[in-house]
Amino acid sequence: MSAPRYKRILVKLSGEALLGDVDYGIDPAMLRRVAAELVEVSAMGVEIAVVLGGGNIFRGAGLARAGMDRVTADQMGMLATVINSLAMQDAVEALGAHARVMSAIHINEVAEDFVRRRAIRHLEKGRVVIFAAGTGNPFFTTDSAASLRAIEIGADLLLKATKVNGVYSDDPVKNPAASRYEKLSFDRVLDDRLGVMDATAIVLCRDNRLPLRVFNMNTPGDLLRVVRGENVGTLVTNE
Repeated sequence: MSAPRYKRILVKLSGEALLGDVDYGIDPAMLRRVAAELVEVSAMGVEIAVVLGGGNIFRGAGLARAGMDRVTADQMGMLATVINSLAMQDAVEALGAHARVMSAIHINEVAEDFVRRRAIRHLEKGRVVIFAAGTGNPFFTTDSAASLRAIEIGADLLLKATKVNGVYSDDPVKNPAASRYEKLSFDRVLDDRLGVMDATAIVLCRDNRLPLRVFNMNTPGDLLRVVRGENVGTLVTNE
């Protein structure tokens, strides 16, 4: 096995990534598979953090569009990410690894408060650190939270797990002729509105020179291949 290329990474997983074959909530089989890949990467000596969305349970923006107060809706979404994070912590620990959930909102009975120095210390000790509750503020997505936390912990790479193997010129599901980009600049992503992540997340990465790689989490082994430096998915950088 080749040595890992990165010392510290952050993986952004959507809540929908945990759906697997179920219509709502968490598919235990999918949860175990994702956790197993995270543990395998951690066992290589890579310090790994995770940000989970909550769209498999509640999506704040969607509730707001249906008439709910946006702040309340986003707070419900934050709590959904805590549920997903606790499930991932349990799945990781069931495999014999150590994990910590750190929340951006005070919920001390079930998770630690996010403290940057403590998070880095957990990573240095080889624990999988799971950041819950987004940024702790309404109107900010978990994509923005992932960019923010990756910058705060000094990650070498931000990984965005999606349902397709990279960034395409168009929706590959609707347009089979869409072409996949192997490499893009952050400015190109913004100018062409490619929808990789929300604009706030992309600007954070660009301004802090944090490379982003978009890959398909549904392809077993791709996370490992990325960590080894293989050309998987699409790489987004400042150049």
